[in-house]
Amino acid sequence: MDITVSGKQVELSDALRTRVANHLDMIAGKYFDHAMEAQVTFSRARSFFTCDINLHAGRGLSLRGEGEAADAHGAFDDAAEHIAKRLRRYRRRVSDHARDIANRKRPEAARLYVLGQNEETEAEPVMTANGEIGAYATVIAEQATEISLLSVGEAVMRMDLADQPVLMFRNSASGELNVVYRRADGNIGWIDPNSP
Repeated sequence: MDITVSGKQVELSDALRTRVANHLDMIAGKYFDHAMEAQVTFSRARSFFTCDINLHAGRGLSLRGEGEAADAHGAFDDAAEHIAKRLRRYRRRVSDHARDIANRKRPEAARLYVLGQNEETEAEPVMTANGEIGAYATVIAEQATEISLLSVGEAVMRMDLADQPVLMFRNSASGELNVVYRRADGNIGWIDPNSP
């Protein structure tokens, strides 16, 4: 990590610069694999020292910590504690978000089949399970698809965006399989097996 330590009208010792660099490396390394840069500025106001730390940890994450104390080391410790607390909070939020995503139900796997109509010249009619002759018995195409957990509004929006005539989904309110489809009159139909 690139660390710049400077003072405004304050002389800084090499020991302070080394301590600041080591401590910030330790803090940033504890929460991030690679922080990019930090600027540490010391100044003196009447009877106390102030320390301002600006840490750029990457991916648009910039943190700022300020501290005051009777000496420069104490001011740095105060500012470094603010930075460490913010990094802990950020890391906890990232971990909680990752756990939420991991615990969220994944879309169910399904197969999508396109059936072609049997023509008398190409294929013989096929008997279905109940003994009738099936008109659409030839599988033309097959592909993997997903059955997503959606609200009815999300399902309609997804069907419209994909320009599909029908969409099967698992209703987020009931947990049951539902279907939305575009009717011949242009309206949307919704099939919900839980409705009485």
